[in-house]
Amino acid sequence: MKTIAIIGAGLAGSEAALQLAERGFLVRLYEMRPEVNTPVHKTPFAAELVCSNSLKSTKPDSAAGMLKSELQVLGSQVYAAALHHAVAAGGALAVDRDAFAEEVTQALEAHPRIEFIHHEVRSFSQVAEGTDALVLATGALTSDALAEELVRLTGSEHLAFFDAAAPIVMADSLDMNKLFRQSRYEDGAEGAGDYLNAPFTKEEYDAFIEELVAAKRVMQRSFETRELFQACQPIEEIARKGHDAPRFGALKPVGLTDPRTGKRPWAALQLRAENAEGTAFNLVGFQTNLTFGEQQRVFRMIPGLEEAEFARYGVMHRNTFVNAPQLLDNHLQLQTPKAKNLGVPLYLAGQIAGTEGYCEAIRSGLHVACAVAADLEGKVLPELPLETAFGALLAYATNPETKDYQPMHVNFGILPPFEKRIRNKRERYAAYAERGSSALREYARALQESVELPFVSPELSSGEGGC
Repeated sequence: MKTIAIIGAGLAGSEAALQLAERGFLVRLYEMRPEVNTPVHKTPFAAELVCSNSLKSTKPDSAAGMLKSELQVLGSQVYAAALHHAVAAGGALAVDRDAFAEEVTQALEAHPRIEFIHHEVRSFSQVAEGTDALVLATGALTSDALAEELVRLTGSEHLAFFDAAAPIVMADSLDMNKLFRQSRYEDGAEGAGDYLNAPFTKEEYDAFIEELVAAKRVMQRSFETRELFQACQPIEEIARKGHDAPRFGALKPVGLTDPRTGKRPWAALQLRAENAEGTAFNLVGFQTNLTFGEQQRVFRMIPGLEEAEFARYGVMHRNTFVNAPQLLDNHLQLQTPKAKNLGVPLYLAGQIAGTEGYCEAIRSGLHVACAVAADLEGKVLPELPLETAFGALLAYATNPETKDYQPMHVNFGILPPFEKRIRNKRERYAAYAERGSSALREYARALQESVELPFVSPELSSGEGGC
């Protein structure tokens, strides 16, 4: 019987452990808490939710809802525990976090093929002996010792310790009558330029800066402030240094000509496409520590962004993650030569692999469990369709052409667009969900034939397939 060592009993590690153990593998699950605590964890339980207790929208025609459908269809045990302990939260799934974590912990401790070890792992060699595969699922607050191990295996240029990401907005929520396409010093002809530009008048700029400086920020913990602002200043901190400071940085208008006026704007925000299809755009240089609500309020003051829909809000916090597009394959296995020399394959799951979000972490653990089972048994893991929520996220996270990689939640901006554009947003999102559901059913059937994982959702008990 083959043995897998999993380091980290968060959402991803717990899911992977339960899936692999029930599949017939022996699992050694290592968790350093409570022997060694982190600045944010409060309990010794597995799958502790350290931020919000919300797992986001359950609406089937939302990206978050699509991801939950995947977890349901593919038999996620951690997601099932979340459903058991749901609390009222409107259209979202929120949980009683302690009861949820206790149930997951009890399931891990009770399983006859899981050895749950509360001990800090400081090196991969410490747990590699006698195992057939390693799974690293240590999350955003990976210990310094294991972070150093990752640096050794990947190179320091491929490991980030702080997540400083600018917001991303959906293209179809932008007012293209106010924006213009142009790269700096180009003539602004139609079709030219790699950037969209949001031009400010002096009055618009003054009002924006006033609200930006006064906006509410996320309260920071000491572990988040040691190095963060040295590497990347938030736009609101730049504005605090001087009213015109952003005009010499992220909002500089140099080299741009507003075609409506034929003149250089007083200030201008540039937006860069996040994907080849141009369905989502990044607010260039707008790393921010504002609360999500304030980002929505203040950034909608930018001309052309009055109705902006945010695919991702800006974040600045401690978040250890690897440069996934350069390091991981679509099984989330580390591909560097030094990793290959470990003697056993090393997989990464959850936030350490560069995804964001609770359900994304759970789905990542489930995916790695399927990949490990297939790889160790010499089976072919079916390709995850791009039309599914996690399929699109996996493709984004492992695309070697992705530049300046930052962790991402599932969102419609990374799904492949339809050949014929659906202008009505509600109809388009419903079409995304319907297309994804169809692709998921086919994938589940293929997965069941390849890797027979035991947990099947009630809807699929009629024999439609599942994982």
